[in-house]
Amino acid sequence: MSADAEILFEKRGRAGLITLNRPKALNALNANMVALMHPRLIEWANDPDVELVIVQGAGEKAFCAGGDIRQLHDWGRANDPAMRAFYRDEYRLNAYIKAYPKPYVALLDGIVMGGGVGLSVHGSHRVGSEKLMFAMPETGIGFFPDVGATYFLPRMPGKVGTWLALTASRLGQSDALWSGFATHAVASADIPALTEALCEGGDPDETIRAFVMATSESAVRQKREVIDRCFSGVMVEEILERLDDEEGEWAQKQAATIRSKSPTSVKIALRQMQEGAKVDFDECMKIEFRIVSRVEKGVDFYEGVRAVIIDKDHSAKWQPAELTEISNADIDAYFAPLDDELDLTDLERPKESTLAD
Repeated sequence: MSADAEILFEKRGRAGLITLNRPKALNALNANMVALMHPRLIEWANDPDVELVIVQGAGEKAFCAGGDIRQLHDWGRANDPAMRAFYRDEYRLNAYIKAYPKPYVALLDGIVMGGGVGLSVHGSHRVGSEKLMFAMPETGIGFFPDVGATYFLPRMPGKVGTWLALTASRLGQSDALWSGFATHAVASADIPALTEALCEGGDPDETIRAFVMATSESAVRQKREVIDRCFSGVMVEEILERLDDEEGEWAQKQAATIRSKSPTSVKIALRQMQEGAKVDFDECMKIEFRIVSRVEKGVDFYEGVRAVIIDKDHSAKWQPAELTEISNADIDAYFAPLDDELDLTDLERPKESTLAD
């Protein structure tokens, strides 16, 4: 195991320990990391000496801040098939984690966004510290909430997931726990001791319970009523109308935030929430692969990455620029079946997940 590798694997005690090891890049997930992680998880699933898997991020800032967006941007611009191959492999990894036959413990001590969410939310245990900051910021770069967001966001309380998908709002520890993104709350300072205790063995539920900390009241829970009222609109335009009619600064801020995002992206995201609520996990992943296969051929993703990551002028010129310019048929096209659908039938996984949704 090389200490400078992008992802580290270690068998420590009864655990298989994975460390995302790109701290300078906030542990952003790339194709190499996906390619190495999936077979190792398969190996450990079949290793009787490994009773659980622990996943953590190197450094003090992030578990994983998302995919390596600049690399994906460059691949897409060059029409390199590596971009689509990355998403195929990443989504297959997400699906494998969802059905992993052993406890899968993600230690969320810092930023968790995009691809990092896909490496954590589908596991059995998501342990968040007070440094946890969750977000799905994709609509701000002309993309869409993926890595299984089509499945897990609609299953958050009420319309909280729809609000998160459209606005890219952030959740801290208490909000993540209340919404179901996190399963346990612990102190950041206790994570090294928790890691060692998990490796030493036994039931992860019992081990984690000894470290659980009390959290403050969820601020999002207090906003649940207005979120449900506004974000139950069936179209983005209707959601904006409801927010505009709502009294208070919070609602106006949400409306302004949505209007700053890619109009195409927010319409895709709302459709995802509506469709994802009705279908199972595998179908949600297939939907996401259909969408990304069309997004890579579009304009807004590249413009969004330019504005936010490359030039950093935060003044994206979206095409189309207005919600009214986008028809239902335009959005339908992103969700249409592909000739080469995402294939999840050959994953090495049990027929029925041993993990609770």
